[in-house]
Amino acid sequence: MTDQPPTLTHLVPGSMPAPFAAYSHGVVVRAGSDMVFCSGQLGIGRDADVPEDAAAQAELCFENVRTILTAAGMDLGNVVRINAFVTDRAHMQPYMEVRDRLFPQPAPASTLMIVSGFTRPEFKVEVEVLAAKAG
Repeated sequence: MTDQPPTLTHLVPGSMPAPFAAYSHGVVVRAGSDMVFCSGQLGIGRDADVPEDAAAQAELCFENVRTILTAAGMDLGNVVRINAFVTDRAHMQPYMEVRDRLFPQPAPASTLMIVSGFTRPEFKVEVEVLAAKAG
């Protein structure tokens, strides 16, 4: 995951404010790339266990994403955009610590939103991604 796919160009223009955290303002995906659009993944394990901790849920979200990408011949290094949702401002930092560890610079484009809840009250984090690699 240390090398970014050659089809990507990360955009952090110096003529605008720097990102607030570890993300790129934009990512260019070259024509001819294979793309995977992942549905939102919740912090639930294969055994249907949902941990209480937001960081542990984020780990499971990204593990589920990794499983989907593996099925497409990709890995987390192919992620160009992350949309993440947490149910409380207190869950932002634990989520971001997991994200930042899994996605070194240059980081994907990313949005993090606080939402009122998910389909079940025990869920605190949901993650969806867009990934691409040379076709």
